[in-house]
Amino acid sequence: MGLRLLHLNLHGLIRSHDLELGRDSDTGGQTLYVLELVKGLAARPEVEKVELITRLIIDRKVSSDYSKPVEKISSCAEIIRLPFGPKRYVRKELLWPYLDDLADQIVQRLQNENNLPDWIHAHYADAGYVGSLVSRRLGLPLVFTGHSLGREKLRRLLAAGIDHDQIEQNYSISKRIDAEELALAHSNLLITSTKQESDEQYARYGRFSADNVEIIPPGVDLNRFHAINFNLKEEEKTLNKLFKPFLRDLNLPPLLAISRAVRRKNIPALVETYGRSSILQQRHNLILILGCRDDSRQLDKQQREVFQQVFELVDKYNLYGKVAYPKQHKRDQIPSIYRWAATRKGLFVNPALTEPFGLTLLEAAACGLPMVTTDDGGPRDILARCDNGLLVDVTDLEALRDGLETAGSNPSVWNSWSKNGVEGVSRHFSWDAHICNYIALMQKRLKFLAPRNWTFGNIKQESPFAKKLIFLDLDNYLEQSNGLSKLRNKLKDHFFNYKIQLGILTGRSIQAARYRYAEIGLPKPAVWICQAGTEIYYGDENKSDIFWQDAISVDWNRKGVEKVLFDLKDYLVLQSTENQGLYKVSYLLKEPSDAILPLVRKRLRQSGLAALPHLKCHWYLDVVPLRASRAEAIRFLTLRWGLSLENILVIASQQGDAELIRGLTTSVIPLDHDLSLDTLRSQQRAFFSDAQDGVLDGLKHFRFFKSH
Repeated sequence: MGLRLLHLNLHGLIRSHDLELGRDSDTGGQTLYVLELVKGLAARPEVEKVELITRLIIDRKVSSDYSKPVEKISSCAEIIRLPFGPKRYVRKELLWPYLDDLADQIVQRLQNENNLPDWIHAHYADAGYVGSLVSRRLGLPLVFTGHSLGREKLRRLLAAGIDHDQIEQNYSISKRIDAEELALAHSNLLITSTKQESDEQYARYGRFSADNVEIIPPGVDLNRFHAINFNLKEEEKTLNKLFKPFLRDLNLPPLLAISRAVRRKNIPALVETYGRSSILQQRHNLILILGCRDDSRQLDKQQREVFQQVFELVDKYNLYGKVAYPKQHKRDQIPSIYRWAATRKGLFVNPALTEPFGLTLLEAAACGLPMVTTDDGGPRDILARCDNGLLVDVTDLEALRDGLETAGSNPSVWNSWSKNGVEGVSRHFSWDAHICNYIALMQKRLKFLAPRNWTFGNIKQESPFAKKLIFLDLDNYLEQSNGLSKLRNKLKDHFFNYKIQLGILTGRSIQAARYRYAEIGLPKPAVWICQAGTEIYYGDENKSDIFWQDAISVDWNRKGVEKVLFDLKDYLVLQSTENQGLYKVSYLLKEPSDAILPLVRKRLRQSGLAALPHLKCHWYLDVVPLRASRAEAIRFLTLRWGLSLENILVIASQQGDAELIRGLTTSVIPLDHDLSLDTLRSQQRAFFSDAQDGVLDGLKHFRFFKSH
């Protein structure tokens, strides 16, 4: 059997045809790369099936194509669209609260398939987060490609003078960086397009491992991007019509830029440079292909700002008749635009502040168009192999101007660059070579991976569970609940009739938990999740689930955790020995602080430790293995014993319970809950009760005692 591959590309508008590239900041080169990769893989005999999972979008403002649950790409490739978050199309930064829903959906979907994928390939940080959860739960190998990285974006935005709080508000940068760290920790393979990405960007992450890195340069479809004008007259006629409304002299060599209208692409700096140079204005037209727009007022804020800057600079330097920025173009016109510019001895210009990929540079080079480009990432590797232009410091407008003036001054050098680019792309950056390298890596790495773990009924045991489970928190809800007697009576009435059982969540040891629980008088629990999610016990058994222990123990270093956090003794104090666990280091805060959790998380990450901190009730800090938590323990139970997440109800009330509310479990949040949980009111299966008997109110709301 051939390879079965599952790709995750969650944001942006992606379909098998007519990609809306440049529509907004989420529909750029990554969208094109992922689609072309899926198509290329599906065409290979070594590949049996390729699936691309993305978001289902129902929105009158976008095409109905994005509302189709399944879209065939070829006989062995398809796009699967799953609903999560708002139905409408929103920018990727607004999807973070809903990613756990998607992870649960994907796991459930894969559970029902006879053949699991050999690899999951996650594209960008959000997919990296989801891919990590799916990989962890199903024991599937994970490939991660960041495309662009949060740490690098943060560094450049801070260098540009943007306030950190504003960056956080606009880009959810801390969530993005955390997701990238999680993806790196779970990845069996990291694919980058350049060595610079690996050495200078990924290497700044605490959980980065150089052993997992493979560099595969991006590929170009040479059937579309080539220097030969088969339809020269037709292409000339069409593009002259496109640019004529803007330009006085269509025959001047153009400076061509093709990108999305986002700050990172630095297009206003190019216009500023052109406006300051009389030489460039005499010698060249400036053509800006910045995506399609009907009305600039309907663009998102960042796009509007970029276009406004362009319009103002054109006016400031009186560049009318010299600068073209057409509102509409078709994707299949892009190769023709490169060739049109090349026939006029033009230059392709990429002034981006950071460029990890540089796919447009390769497309231009394949069409015989030399380049002047940012001295960053992908362009360095491309120029080293193609020798078809100049690298410049795009943050220095004088350097950018000098580079453009020099590049356009010598016709013989231009001819050499044009020829070198065509030959270099064909030799080093063909799409076929990219696909071949990719498949070879997948096959090679699979040979060295450990076999999958216990999932999908490999362990033949009778389930100890009824159809439904209610999880109660022994440390908080059961300690403080005023409605405990009513709950006790309700459970006794329904406990056996409708096959409902109790589960207990606690930070205590199993011995301490059973001792305290015996005083409460509720029915005997079927399962205990103890020591902050690191131990699972069934019924009266005294031995914890060994498969769960094995799953969470990967790279766990308890002594390392204590050592790294030792000098925080002004803020933290180790709890007593009886409150510690084999896979849990427990601290007590000397005084509550919102700053302690990110500080501890940073320490652990920088030390490369596979551990995560969880703060409970503002005072209690537990550090557990990266793969462990109460929420993950619940999902382990569903996978091992064939339970449905929809039939698991969790009572959440305290700070630190957010993990229990995300995803497809059913959650009840009582009236007297911690205010930190209010941010989760948008979760689809979370019920916030306004009644005094909140738990009973929630059970009634979800009809949990009804037999189905």
